[in-house]
Amino acid sequence: MVLPIAMGWRHLLFANWPVDPAVVAARLPDGLVVETYDDRAWLSVVPYVNVDVRPRWVPSGVGFELPELNLRTYVSRDGEPGVYFFSLDAEGVLGVVGARLFHRLPYYHADIELHLTDHGIAFTSERRHPGAAPASFAATYDPVGDAFVPEPDSLAAFLTERYRYYTAARDGTLRYADIDHEPWSLREVAVDIETNTLFAANGFETPTASPICYYGDGVDITSSRNRRWR
Repeated sequence: MVLPIAMGWRHLLFANWPVDPAVVAARLPDGLVVETYDDRAWLSVVPYVNVDVRPRWVPSGVGFELPELNLRTYVSRDGEPGVYFFSLDAEGVLGVVGARLFHRLPYYHADIELHLTDHGIAFTSERRHPGAAPASFAATYDPVGDAFVPEPDSLAAFLTERYRYYTAARDGTLRYADIDHEPWSLREVAVDIETNTLFAANGFETPTASPICYYGDGVDITSSRNRRWR
């Protein structure tokens, strides 16, 4: 049994590219179905920082901080929507090892820095995981305008309002965990992506179109234990 956890997610950029659904479907474990919006699958790069990471029953304020960068897509199993992660880069060797062992997630150790600057949030990541494909990311993103809650059938809701992740164990069995948090409050965001090799590192062609982007100040979340699909 894997321990349920609690944490906060802060300073999130959702950078989203439309892609051919067949390209994504070819990379998914058996049993997962690509979810589409406007007949397109979506690949999203999401940099942010986890704060106060701890077991769910431990009081807040004693957890640790874990900057993270992931590449994900949108899937379902038997009509249950969720996300699927192709990779997750994170600071902290112990956190990466724990996530790999206990949550069956494809985490990689990386050197990550997140700074609040006069020009927005500066985020850089350089993968250092032994034997893994190299992956670099550098961007500055600056939220603008008023906050909004995405409409239920909007693209913004499709890309952010997800309350389950799926993953595959080494033996190929499908696993999942449920995530609980308040609905997202998003903002428009000005984005300058200087470097992004996450697509190549995960075997995808780099999209040529500009991404559709949103910013989230953050939410506090709790996660169920990671379970085998029934």
